[in-house]
Amino acid sequence: MMPVCLTIGGSDSCGGAGIQADLRVFAGLNVHGCSAVTALTAQNPRQISRIEAVPLAQLDAEIHSIFDYYDVAVVKTGMLFDAGYVALVAGLLAQLHSGAVVVDPVMISSSGRSLLDAGGVATLQAALMPQATVMTPNLDEADALLGESRGYAAANPVYTAKNLRQQMGCAVLLKGGHADTDMLLDVLCDVDGNIHRFTHPRMAWGEAARHGTGCRLASAIAANLAHQCPLPAAVDAAINYLQQQ
Repeated sequence: MMPVCLTIGGSDSCGGAGIQADLRVFAGLNVHGCSAVTALTAQNPRQISRIEAVPLAQLDAEIHSIFDYYDVAVVKTGMLFDAGYVALVAGLLAQLHSGAVVVDPVMISSSGRSLLDAGGVATLQAALMPQATVMTPNLDEADALLGESRGYAAANPVYTAKNLRQQMGCAVLLKGGHADTDMLLDVLCDVDGNIHRFTHPRMAWGEAARHGTGCRLASAIAANLAHQCPLPAAVDAAINYLQQQ
């Protein structure tokens, strides 16, 4: 039987990111994908024009229905909308889930729109990060989480990953895709503080192909963890998978 992964996040109407992208990656990596939707979005690869949150009762029912039937190996979280949704997800995972958790802290869209307010970020740090196996911030999100000016994480990736690991209490994969270089560096600081570096060339992707790369990377890590890969190997395989798409 295929292992089961649950993605909890926003729906992307153009299919390039969010739960649609996660489910596509799960299927490609031989994982049975389930989903719980936090919000509906009207978007294309260039912009988000509208976000409509689902009722909290609906999200609660979706998550319960999955855990009532499936033995969920790994949960991956994406867009969690605001503090109320983060608190609900964190509370349900603490109650229902004993496996790995991959947290993609979706705070800022690629078009620059804020997707999680200050209260949501604080609740993410206090309630969800302590349960995470690994979090996967991009450089801009890392700057925001540390209260640094934009560009700090890009200039200090190893220190940033170590600092976030210490503050959040979980492993951190700092994604380097927003750096202004042809060769990209992703830095994994594991829960013991060990550093793993992954370098790869920037792909010559167009706007549509770049859309949702963070979602796809995090869901690929989740799928690899569900197949019992150690975290560094799960990250390495996920990066290679994304490079081949």
